[in-house]
Amino acid sequence: MRKYLALACFATFSLFANTLSVAQPSGAEGDDFIYNVRQGDTLSALSKLYTGQSGNWRTLQSLNNVADTLALPIGKALRIPFSLIAEVPGQARISHYSGDVTVNGRRPQTDTLVKEGDEIVVGSNAFLTLRLSDDSTITLPPSSTLSLKRLRDFTHAGLTDSILQLENGELETRVAPDHRGVGRFEVHTPVSVTGVRGTDLRVRSQDDRSITEVISGRAKLQTDATSQSMYIKPDQGTIVKASGEVSTGNLLPAPAMSEPERGPNGWQVSFPPLAGAQEYLVQVTLDEEGSQIYSRQTTADTTVSFHAGGTGTHYVRVRGIAADGLMGRDAVASFPGQLVLQSSNGAPVMSSFDLPITLQDY
Repeated sequence: MRKYLALACFATFSLFANTLSVAQPSGAEGDDFIYNVRQGDTLSALSKLYTGQSGNWRTLQSLNNVADTLALPIGKALRIPFSLIAEVPGQARISHYSGDVTVNGRRPQTDTLVKEGDEIVVGSNAFLTLRLSDDSTITLPPSSTLSLKRLRDFTHAGLTDSILQLENGELETRVAPDHRGVGRFEVHTPVSVTGVRGTDLRVRSQDDRSITEVISGRAKLQTDATSQSMYIKPDQGTIVKASGEVSTGNLLPAPAMSEPERGPNGWQVSFPPLAGAQEYLVQVTLDEEGSQIYSRQTTADTTVSFHAGGTGTHYVRVRGIAADGLMGRDAVASFPGQLVLQSSNGAPVMSSFDLPITLQDY
């Protein structure tokens, strides 16, 4: 039997005048959805919201050892079995892709909808970004294969229930960016399971190990082999080997990167060598969040050149890579895209393909 690791990511919440300001859907633990109680919650109302039937309050009362159903302790982690939660089939939208990408063996289009059971293959020079119904984003860099094992939406609560199988390659995600919380969001690899709650993280599945890097949020790591648990703080990464060995290290800080300047080979940035970095990952993205990747390169140089992928503002992102494979935080800077030929009234001159004509430096 394969042994798995379970990572449950939690985020802290603020108290104002002894009340929680917003609802606290807090991800999953095993087969249960976790909800942190706020002032005014009742088992009947929560049962109606999440299961669709207020009468399920008795089951929740028994499962959670609740004495007074009308006076729930504020902040209590209430367990609601996923078997009781009302759900409908979910969909994810391809918001960005380039290069050789297939969904179930077929080439997609931007805005193509994918569903539970679909397999996405991203080629060696390709990129893809998915957006879920709660605006969570999933970015797949080159040479990645992802299967959507589960893709559901809570019927009433506006949350998602997603289980992703990363067969190989990499995945970067921003889960529930509006901080509404998550029903369930798990990334499975051949040697690990990462459960996410409102967290920015990266997962890589390699030949004999899986790497998880937590950028924000808090993670709890549990192993089947030892039944021990440990918390993973922000700016930490965990390496899980197929043998069951687990190691944790601190992520490198962002390099002290210069502002982008035009150089002899396009745009370029430079930075002092970063202590502990063996090499650097350099990416150009079309958005500040980094989900829409245009180009990607790995180098040991501390002066790097890159190009824009079109018009509009672009962003260059540089992170250090340690000898053990853990990647650090990104240094990010914006730079303008390609210049556009303009008519006398300032409007872009369009080609016969209805695309703006761009200018290049010589």
